[in-house]
Amino acid sequence: MKADIPADHPRRGSLLAREAIADGVDSGLVDRTGLIAHGRGEAFDYLLGEATPPPAMMAIDAAAASLLLAERPVISVNGNTAVLSGKALASLSRAHRIPLEVNIFHRTEERMARLVRFMEDFNPHRVLGLDADATIPGLAQPRSRCSSDGIFASDVVLVPLEDGDRAQALVSMGKTVVTVDLNPLSRTARMASITIVDNVVRAIPAVHERMDALSLEEAEEVLGSFVNEDNLAASLLYIEERLRALSGKR
Repeated sequence: MKADIPADHPRRGSLLAREAIADGVDSGLVDRTGLIAHGRGEAFDYLLGEATPPPAMMAIDAAAASLLLAERPVISVNGNTAVLSGKALASLSRAHRIPLEVNIFHRTEERMARLVRFMEDFNPHRVLGLDADATIPGLAQPRSRCSSDGIFASDVVLVPLEDGDRAQALVSMGKTVVTVDLNPLSRTARMASITIVDNVVRAIPAVHERMDALSLEEAEEVLGSFVNEDNLAASLLYIEERLRALSGKR
């Protein structure tokens, strides 16, 4: 299918992402419900113009700052995230020595093993998840299972494309939860400490770039001025103004 998409197709990136998710289902990396989640996100990406908006850039800075200042940062990886941004996440993990932890909603041991192998092939700093010897309070099994050396012990968790209930549970544990969610109205976006309203394919490389650029002093200044609720409101306003412009009404 990739060969059938012209290199100059205006929506080539989006079509390739669809193929990656579909291939992920076929290979057992992505649960079939991941197709629905991806389609919902893609609809919001249309509203953003399939480009990173200014509020997202502010959240990207805050996310980078939070990871830089963390004592025990961890990156949580699910099926959709792995097939869309696995290489970029592994690069971030390797560069800043941040462990990855495979943690999925529809959990089976077979799928967990496949995802761990898939991420290991990208050569990250470390991949956790198979041990799953700890429990996140307030969640029913098996969604509560995590690594005691990873998510459970972390102070900052980057959880792209997260489930709202688990995001809330992690915040309740006192963790800083950084998420990437194209839907600024989702429970995840509202529950997280820092929400990047952007496509994960664009957001993860941007976070990596900002982590490489920010000093610790600059990171502290960025975090000191970031308010997630205000940034979500700015994201909604950006969408509203863009739709008004497209409709010819101001």
